Amino acid sequence: MLVRYFAAAAEAAGVPEERLELAPDATVATLRELLSSRYGTAMDRVLRNGSFLVDQVVSRDPARPLGSQVDVLPPFSGG
Repeated sequence: MLVRYFAAAAEAAGVPEERLELAPDATVATLRELLSSRYGTAMDRVLRNGSFLVDQVVSRDPARPLGSQVDVLPPFSGG
């Protein structure tokens, strides 16, 4: 799966995008846990109020299955 990072998320990850191999039943929660453990507190701050764009659909639902592309979006305009 392609994971793209924007603004503060890219800063926290240190890359604008990367390919990750996750289980077919992986969810937004799975990805959140992986990113948090991989990139630490900087990414935690982004994920706390940010959102995920899963195959071009915004989702904050931790149970949402992942697709072929996920964009990690920091909060915009303060929230």
